[in-house]
Amino acid sequence: MTTEFVLGLGREAITLVLLVAAPMLGFGLVVGLAVSIFQAVTQVHEMTLTFIPKIVAVCLALMVFLPWMIRIVVDFTTRLFQSIPQIAS
Repeated sequence: MTTEFVLGLGREAITLVLLVAAPMLGFGLVVGLAVSIFQAVTQVHEMTLTFIPKIVAVCLALMVFLPWMIRIVVDFTTRLFQSIPQIAS
């Protein structure tokens, strides 16, 4: 196992985590921005109005993108398991 292999594996793992988390974070960001604009325009500052829509958006994004996220993680894990013989030598 070389240093380049470990660094490449770490880079790929971090990229995978960012790729898998991006849809949920993006949906939460867009909904949070829309709620903030709505609150600024109407001057309604209810605390539940900031959290509930974001939670719903993240849950919807999770339901929509879950098959894709599972496929990405399973592919990464399969490639990692297949590279075990190369690591041992």
